[in-house]
Amino acid sequence: MKNILGSIKAAAADAGPTKQDNVVISLRNAVVDYDGDTVLNGLSLDIIDKQFVTLLGPSGCGKTTTLRVIGGFLQMNSGELYFDGKKINDVPAYKRPINTVFQKYALFPHLNVYENVAFGLRLKKVPEKEIREQVDEMLRMVNLKGFEKRSVNSLSGGQQQRVAISRALINKPRVLLLDEPLGALDLKLRKGMQIELKNIQQRLGITFIYVTHDQEEALTMSDTVVVMKDGEIQQIGSPQDIYNEPKNAYVADFIGESNIISGLMRTDYFVEISGIVFECEDSGFGDNVPVDVVIRPEDIKVVAPSPDAIVGTVRDVIFKGVHYEMLVESDGFTWKIHSTKSQVIGSTIGMTLTPNDIHIMHKSGEVERK
Repeated sequence: MKNILGSIKAAAADAGPTKQDNVVISLRNAVVDYDGDTVLNGLSLDIIDKQFVTLLGPSGCGKTTTLRVIGGFLQMNSGELYFDGKKINDVPAYKRPINTVFQKYALFPHLNVYENVAFGLRLKKVPEKEIREQVDEMLRMVNLKGFEKRSVNSLSGGQQQRVAISRALINKPRVLLLDEPLGALDLKLRKGMQIELKNIQQRLGITFIYVTHDQEEALTMSDTVVVMKDGEIQQIGSPQDIYNEPKNAYVADFIGESNIISGLMRTDYFVEISGIVFECEDSGFGDNVPVDVVIRPEDIKVVAPSPDAIVGTVRDVIFKGVHYEMLVESDGFTWKIHSTKSQVIGSTIGMTLTPNDIHIMHKSGEVERK
């Protein structure tokens, strides 16, 4: 298995802050309790400067709590937070070089677009000429030039979101926190804004820390994804690492769709699945060791039934637009296959795999391979 660290590294519980690899934020042993319930359970995280980082997980996993701790809106029960190697636990939110874009945008309804964006600069008593130049530049960047005098209440959801982003960015924060800012948008607009947000982040070279429960959104936008569950980090890595090399069954099941089936690791690079031995790319498990095998639906090749293939019966076929989703029953396990070619319900097919299609994990609860 690949050593999946990505650009953000979960630190050991007793590790201190390190200023290396352009780490901008270090969270150490963060514990947050709400009414006796632990929301963050000793979470430790390093965030690399100038990356688009996504905290991904279901509701209640602790991702928004982590964002609020970084932003200064929530105090930890215990733990340390460092910015550029300096502890900032007691630094109030307004003094941190961090701004936040919320899901509901929090725009000022009594101010027009121009004044909403200019608000932070006015608080800093920036000269009017500089305010005008910076607001014009920011509105051009988010394609809202000409909207200066519009009421924010007259804007669409996507336009309001871009005003909120402009207002947050005009103060030139080192880090921008985004708490599910696309959640209120329709599907088409949300996909367009995903691309726009990523382009803005790359253009400005600012660290974005983004919270979402949407797996596709995380994979589309991020340099690094942090998968969370029950206040703990399950895996950190690039979108490609997270999708192709899940660290455990939870990550494999949460990121995309997966077939997770029991197998037997015969020896290094050979695994038995449903009585058929396949070559794989994994090693270090030992000989004749029970394992979990992860196979993505799109990686299964449909072939004619043969002794070298897993043989099953097609139970259901659903057209998904770009592919067919087929459910195939074999030895008591129901396989999910994505293919551009449909098969007849009730027919018998073979399924085969290449080494790169197979990902091996220890059985749930066992010690993970180093």
